[in-house]
Order: sequence, then C-alpha cells, then structure tokens
Amino acid sequence: MAKKNNSDTQAQPLTGQALLEKVRNLGHMNKEEKARECGYYTLTKGGIERVNMMKFLNALIDAEGIELDGKSEGNGRGGRSASYRITVQSNNNLLIGSAYTKQMDLQPGDEFEIILGRKHIYLKQVGSED
Repeated sequence: MAKKNNSDTQAQPLTGQALLEKVRNLGHMNKEEKARECGYYTLTKGGIERVNMMKFLNALIDAEGIELDGKSEGNGRGGRSASYRITVQSNNNLLIGSAYTKQMDLQPGDEFEIILGRKHIYLKQVGSED
C-alpha cells in the first residue's frame, strides 16, 4: 500500500464504457494498478491508499452487461420461485402461492370458476375470454 502524495486528488471512479476503454488502455498494468488508475481507491486518515478491488470488479461486470444476480420482480425480497406443483395441506386445502398470482398479475378480489375434472382441477378466471 503506497503512501498518498498530497499533490494527487482522488477522481470519481470510472463506470460503463469509459471504464472499459481505460482498462483496455492499461493492459500492461496489474489489476490493482488498473483499479487505482480508474479511481477505485480510498485514502485512510493516515494518508495510506487502499484499492477497492471488489467495487472495481463489480463495476467491470456491470460495464460488460453481465447479469450475475438475475432480475427479481416484486419487492426485491427472496422467497420461493414457482414450482408449478402444490400439495394438499393437512386441513385438505389447496394453497396457490403468490408466485403464481404475481406471474398472472392477479389482484385481490379477482374471481375464478372451479371446474373439476377426473384428476384435474381447473381454475377459470371469471370474465376472461379463455
């Protein structure tokens, strides 16, 4: 970790296409030097420079347009994804989870007609054409 010279001023870290171009131009440097040159460092109270590699690498991933987390819909909380299977509960009820109602954009108060088949249960939304 290098001691910071007072004559240097810390610039705003590069992002997007500017970051990608700068990294390409710095091909001869190691990754820590590239991160520093692109603005991904902080100074401690003692004036010691610390390179933030995680922010640098995450910015590179974002600039490349790589989606690692996957897009989540709704309120951003985790939870289960739809498995398209349900189990009869101990009280003989069937519960259709919110993953399905969100996917179909159902709202509280939407009504369904229940159609019983030999081994199937069909739900037909009241007022729908299908």
